[in-house]
Amino acid sequence: MTNLSLTTSAPTSIKAEALIVGVHSSDEGPFLLQAPTPLSPWDDVAAAAALAGLTGAVGEVATLPGGDWVAAERVVLVGLGEPEKLTGERVRKAAGVASRAVAGLGTVASTLSAIDLTAAAEGHLLGGYLFEAYKGATKAPVKAIRLIVPSAAKPAKEELRRAEITAEAVGLARDLINTAPNDLYPASFADRAAAAAQTAGLKVQVLDEKALVKGGYGGVMAVGQGSTRPPRLVRISYRPSRPKASVALVGKGITFDSGGLSIKPGAGMEHMTSDMSGAACVVATVIAAAALKLPLTVTATVPLAENMPSGGAYRPADVLTHYAPKGERPKTSHILNTDAEGRLILADAIVRACEDKPDYLLEAATLTGAQVVALGERTMGVMGTEALRDRVAELARQCGEGGWAMPLPEELRTQLDSYLADLQNVGTGRAGGMLIAGHYLSEFVADGVQWAHLDVAGPAFNTGKTYGYTPQGGTGVPVRTLLATLADIAAR
Repeated sequence: MTNLSLTTSAPTSIKAEALIVGVHSSDEGPFLLQAPTPLSPWDDVAAAAALAGLTGAVGEVATLPGGDWVAAERVVLVGLGEPEKLTGERVRKAAGVASRAVAGLGTVASTLSAIDLTAAAEGHLLGGYLFEAYKGATKAPVKAIRLIVPSAAKPAKEELRRAEITAEAVGLARDLINTAPNDLYPASFADRAAAAAQTAGLKVQVLDEKALVKGGYGGVMAVGQGSTRPPRLVRISYRPSRPKASVALVGKGITFDSGGLSIKPGAGMEHMTSDMSGAACVVATVIAAAALKLPLTVTATVPLAENMPSGGAYRPADVLTHYAPKGERPKTSHILNTDAEGRLILADAIVRACEDKPDYLLEAATLTGAQVVALGERTMGVMGTEALRDRVAELARQCGEGGWAMPLPEELRTQLDSYLADLQNVGTGRAGGMLIAGHYLSEFVADGVQWAHLDVAGPAFNTGKTYGYTPQGGTGVPVRTLLATLADIAAR
């Protein structure tokens, strides 16, 4: 990643290849605020921005040559929108846009950090992200950014450290999501997750297909049995000496989803390489929680399978027996659609996670197309225990990942009633699919555990063009929401 450092030097005096400056919009044209990072001559900079065609709108960027008034070789102006609507998220997006504009340079300085250090640091790092495992070299991210701040004392250094750890976690999740499914399958995902966790000093357990059969993980095994590449279940644990609470993380890990025998349409199926985004994000989150030294016990449970059609695949009409603790009767699921597979592997994982008796359970999954229909491609749906659900949704909005609390209407639960098993894996109609999936998962959460289900089917993978600090492909949503929630739990 780009190297970040703090400086209290005046923006105009910093010798760098570029100076990044935020520009606001108004009815009279673009302008630069005098505070918190004054530049001079002010009117000349605003006039130059207008001459460059900049209005100050969010996402705009223009590069001007330096002059006698500034020590930097060039000035990169980036839009922040109307000053009365300025938020940390706008700073984060502006920093992302700016980082791409200065790609290939050595050292630059940024004034955006004087507005919001965390947002600027995250935006610069996330906006400069590149994944080049399969293509030739492009412009490398800028090597170093000097973040201009009012004070470089310990609080600012700690804030920067948290932002860097967060960005590293998002980057890890993005790398996993962007790895092609011929290279990232259950066993290789498990190996990479285990290696990253062990490097961080965390405890790791990996169950292979034999252990899954022996343990009774009927959901994971059924979904994975159609593939020649068998399933896995990974458990990663971070245990500080004096935890304030215990949090279970669960993430959906379908390394490729063809839909199984209920096969998906061909158009867009290539995007199903991202169906393990939830798993990637919880793996990254538990590693980041350890790096941040959060006073919480955090355990990630990650079921991994490839959902493929074959002579060995599970079928509509099958009845699966899920994982259950010893001495308890396991729940059964009647399969009506093999493309509703994520909830089946999550059911096993949720029960296993609850066996640890956590205080909270946070689960992330690219679960339903209904989430995209209801909330679009940039807003996750959050369901679960009302108080925790609302906290998670609010924290998602605060950190820029977009979240909306969704209900679990009682009348929809009846659509999961099966004449043959405890549950059927899909509802009887098209309405409320995201909520019905939430109801299904709720059946496997242990009594007394506060839980939240984050449906990130849209936000986890950007099929469009790069924007703000969000690249094409894996986005790393909801890593920042999960970390914000962990920090919030620890603080409370």
